[in-house]
Amino acid sequence: MATIAAIEAREILDSRGNPTIAVDVRLDDGVSGQASVPSGASTGTREAVELRDGDPGRFGGKGVLHAVANVHERIAPALRGLPVSDQAAIDRRLCELDGSETKGVLGANAILGVSLAVARAAAATAREPLYRHLGGAAANLLPVPMFNVLNGGVHADTSVDLQEFMIAPVGAASFAEALRMGAESYHALKATLKEKGYGTAVGDEGGFAPSLGANVEAVELILAAVERAGFRPGVDIVLALDPASSEFYEDGAYVFHKSDQRRRSAAEMVTFYEDWIRQFPIWSIEDGLAEDDWAGWKLLTERLGQRLQLVGDDIFVTNPAIVQRAVREGIGNAALIKLNQIGTVTETLAAIAAARAGRYGTVISHRSGETPDDFIADFAVATAAGQIKTGAPCRGERVAKYNRLARIEQELGSAARYAGPGPFKRSAP
Repeated sequence: MATIAAIEAREILDSRGNPTIAVDVRLDDGVSGQASVPSGASTGTREAVELRDGDPGRFGGKGVLHAVANVHERIAPALRGLPVSDQAAIDRRLCELDGSETKGVLGANAILGVSLAVARAAAATAREPLYRHLGGAAANLLPVPMFNVLNGGVHADTSVDLQEFMIAPVGAASFAEALRMGAESYHALKATLKEKGYGTAVGDEGGFAPSLGANVEAVELILAAVERAGFRPGVDIVLALDPASSEFYEDGAYVFHKSDQRRRSAAEMVTFYEDWIRQFPIWSIEDGLAEDDWAGWKLLTERLGQRLQLVGDDIFVTNPAIVQRAVREGIGNAALIKLNQIGTVTETLAAIAAARAGRYGTVISHRSGETPDDFIADFAVATAAGQIKTGAPCRGERVAKYNRLARIEQELGSAARYAGPGPFKRSAP
């Protein structure tokens, strides 16, 4: 049984040009595993703590040399000699070394980098792909990709308040076809924006970031592009939204600062979404209300939970205990899954298990500050999540995940299954 021989870490750059951490785990049989850690911009207050140096003389205080040092000085000595195949024991040891609920001592970025690299090393020494190592022989479900084709909110300096407007090719027969449908619709959107005189610069996640006259225009432009590409809205491709409502929640009200400046109550936000889903083929809404607005979420779920997917991100932060509470209280019906929100592979799997126990959907997700690491592609297949969001079909750090999924589908051959629409497929209004 291979054991951990050495662990090394270093400071690298993410897709926003900010520092993050990369980790190599080397085993006593010469095999190694590598991983790099993403970083979010729109973050939940209960997320695991990303350790930054705070030195204004380096990277504006965003350096991660302390996290790197923690890997070398605290984590590596404690894990040396442990069997790499026991992911749960290693992750438990990492949490014990930190000793805090938020992983703020060693840093969730240091801990996650090691946890991911251990999983990769274990798969490599077992001579099996990562998705099979984590998911077993039955891991063969390719997720529906949710392409973020138009950016707003904190992901773009524009007039659009809602953060992400996504398209999901639920009508595809395979992941490869879904990838083609997403890419063709994305290029059709670019052409549509150009014709209307809008800019086609892209935001953090590769989606276009035009300044529009109104939030609803984003939906209208996307649907026009889907049709232009030759697909049927509501049948071939549906819409998914991530308003990231915590970002515009102030003193108990929701304020669209970029557009109409109006203050809306939780009930008025629910009515706002109801109006949109009557008009448009919207299949999923993530973070429709703020992370601390549990009463509003309850109302949102009661009004819309039987009609479409309601995904908790900032409110759940991939925390098994919070997901369990949400299930008990009937908050949302799906959980966004981000490895760096909780900090280890094992805890992330526990969050997925908690969601499944409540019959909640799961969506594996990237972060806005990404690296070319494609771990989450394998992870989506390993966990049979059924959905993945990792940005637009644009920018290398985004397409790395989509291209990895295409390769996995090819490797699986006739055994590969595409997740399709799930329980919330809606016809065009």
